[in-house]
Amino acid sequence: MTGAYCSLYKSCKRCGQSKYYRQFPPRGGRKGSGASRKSVCRKCERRKPAAQVPQAPPIPRAAKLLRQDRQGMIRMKGKSNNGRPWMQEIEWSLAVLLVEEQAAVVVTPYMIRRLYSNDDFRTMIMTRDRYTCRYCGGYGDTIDHIVPKSKGGHTTPVNCVCSCYACNQSKADQDAAGFMEKQRSPV
Repeated sequence: MTGAYCSLYKSCKRCGQSKYYRQFPPRGGRKGSGASRKSVCRKCERRKPAAQVPQAPPIPRAAKLLRQDRQGMIRMKGKSNNGRPWMQEIEWSLAVLLVEEQAAVVVTPYMIRRLYSNDDFRTMIMTRDRYTCRYCGGYGDTIDHIVPKSKGGHTTPVNCVCSCYACNQSKADQDAAGFMEKQRSPV
């Protein structure tokens, strides 16, 4: 009788319970024959998986892969707005910063590739921020550096936001936190 029991009962892969074979839906398609059934019971199949909590993007560890050449430089390659490829040498510290701030990726230990041309970068920032000014909430049509380039900021996705022309001009070379404080305080 053990042989008949084995063909009438099956264990579910998800819950691990032994259930009557009719509790498992038939397998469809070419694989489906009269005796072929799915490995998950109907109850578990209907149950939706738990919603996954969105996690913060992982910290890029690729920057650790970069190695300097004898002059302490790294090659960076990219494409101009018209699609023509270019290559230049930059300092190792700048290459690490560009990789960490998601403006470039590591190709080899001695070379990185710029992810965006100037036009593509502008379009990406505008669509990411939905053409909304970060400072006043109005229509944004320019790109502003959170840490100004004059104070050591770089043109990376982490450091750039969408801004309207008026806010961009009035912010000038201030950092974003100082500018926001000045806007909030009454005159």
